[in-house]
Order: sequence, then structure tokens, then C-alpha cells
Amino acid sequence: MAQTMSAAVLHGAGNLVVQEWRQPELKSGFVLVRVRRAGICGSDIHYFAHGRCGAFVPTGPFVLGHEACGEVAAVGANVAEPREGDQVVINPARACGRCDHCRGGRGNLCRRTIMLGSASTTPPTDGALAEYVAVRADQCHIMAAGMDDSQGAMMEPLAVALHAVKRAGAVAGRGVLITGGGPIGLLTLAVARACGAVPVVLTDLVADRRSAALNLGADAVLDPSAPDANEQAGRLVRDGFDVVFEASGAPPALRQAIDLARPGGTIVQIGTLAGGDVPLPANQIMARELQYIGSFRYGNVFDEAIRLVQAGRIDLRPFVSRVWPLRDVEKAIRFAAAREQTIKVQVAIDQDRERA
Repeated sequence: MAQTMSAAVLHGAGNLVVQEWRQPELKSGFVLVRVRRAGICGSDIHYFAHGRCGAFVPTGPFVLGHEACGEVAAVGANVAEPREGDQVVINPARACGRCDHCRGGRGNLCRRTIMLGSASTTPPTDGALAEYVAVRADQCHIMAAGMDDSQGAMMEPLAVALHAVKRAGAVAGRGVLITGGGPIGLLTLAVARACGAVPVVLTDLVADRRSAALNLGADAVLDPSAPDANEQAGRLVRDGFDVVFEASGAPPALRQAIDLARPGGTIVQIGTLAGGDVPLPANQIMARELQYIGSFRYGNVFDEAIRLVQAGRIDLRPFVSRVWPLRDVEKAIRFAAAREQTIKVQVAIDQDRERA
């Protein structure tokens, strides 16, 4: 097997090159996955546009991408499953498996987590916008029969949304508001509907995103900048929403989420708030007994997410706006950054492989 591969390597802000790159080493307990499809995430856009993602500044060139599926090309020593040839979805977060969080079933809180396509480590950890990626065997989840690559590469963001809805507890028959109509907000909409929430309402400043929410089954949408937005919400639910998912990361959206939650309601923070700490109306949270909880990445929900798609409870195909070949990955990222007209952009790694 060749020792190099084609990969999308970030060398700095605006400098993403598809080039020959070292193929990852296959260690004991790991598998080598031949990547077929990878999604573009907001973190990839930030790395490309700014050369960093939040506090994570790359110390050298590295391969972007962490939303991926593919075929197991080889297995290392001490691996029983998956087997060579298995079609798998990748959980890109490799927790240590030994700390109290991991042993307690909350590996998403592990402080030693290594994330694909991230500069959170030194050197940065190569990601999945490449022909191959090496992951620990337990990061692989078998794709359901009939699941295509577009769905497989959507499992990671779907897992984020599913984990968030599970953090809120049972939502069946409860009124749900989602602030933010990006990919995670729209996926949260799909999960909430699949879990029986009613009504499900989404707010976003961008008209195209509100239209997308309606097409994906929202009972109503709101423009949060409208002078009467809160009054419109009041006509949809009595005394506020039972659960609000804040998926925009915008401080004004969080403030509105608090205003629109019913007394005793729950607010789940999914989006990373821009600008760091923000002031909160603590007295209002106290007097109305609001539950404000965080949701970070995903727990052990990948297999559950796969079953939801397999059962037809969630259709992920409408979420994929466009697919580009790896050689055009820069075009794909720029297209994904124009968020008004896109939900999820993916890169088909195997298109270039087949042409080679």
C-alpha cells in the first residue's frame, strides 16, 4: 500500500492545498478507513478563513475534516471489529477511555479527547479530508444497509443534535423552539420532530434558513429581529416554550431564548457563543426556575442516530446542498461559507480516487 495519499492540507489562512501527504500509520487497536465522503463543518470554515478556530491555533500544516464515512481498508493488531471491508461512520472524537468521565459514560467531557482535523493538539491532528484516516476501532460504527455516503457523512452533526435533544429529556408533546437555522439547528428540528415534539418552531435572521426549516417540517418560523417576534411566539404557544435549543451561538438569541422559555422550562445551549462570556439575567432564571444546561458534542448516540435514519424517522438527504470532489475542496469550503443558500456541503473523496 502506498505511503502517501491525496489530502486537503491547511497551511494557513486561505491556504488550503490538495497535495500528497503522509498516509497515517496503522497502530495496534486502530483501523485504517478509506474515506468516501466528508462533510464541511463550521470549524473547517474558521480554520480556512482565519487560520485558527477559536483558541486553537495550528502549530503546523494539517488535514482538515471530521465528518466522514468510508470503508475499512485495514485493521491493526488486537482489533476484533470492525472488519476489513465494513462500511463505517466515524466518530471523530477519541476520548481516553480511562478517566472518570469516560468510565461514567460521558466520554464527550474527557479532557484528553483527540479530535480529527483539529489544532487542539500539538502537533495538530490530521482529519478526514483525505483518502485515508486512521481511527481507534471503537470510533467506527457500522453503516446500516442501504445507507448512502451522503447520509453516512451526516451522522456526526446528527449525533450533535440527538445528544442535545436527549439532554433536554423527553420532548414528546412539548413545545420546542430552536434559535438558529444552521445545520445543527435544522438537524435539532428534525430530531425534535422525530421524538414527538409539537409545535416545533425555529427562528433565524436569514430568510433562506427559515424557508429551509419549513421545508424540513417546522410548524412555524420566526424572524427574531421582527419588532413583534415575541408576540408572534406567544400566539404559537401558551406561556412560553417547554424547551428551547440555542443553536446559533449569538448572545441576542440566548437572551431571547430566556424570554421565550416558559416558567420551569429548559434551555439547552448547543451553539458556541461568540465573544466568550455573556451576561445572563440570573434573577429571571432563578424566579422562573429555568433549567439552563449545556450540550457538548455527543455522548454514545451514533448507533441510535444510525437507527433513526435506517427506520426512516429522519431523512438526511435534503440536508446535503452540494457535493464537490476533493480536488475542488477550496471551492466547497467557500460555497459552504455562503450559508444563506446552503445547509451542508460535502466532499466526495472517492470521485478523485476513481479518476486517478
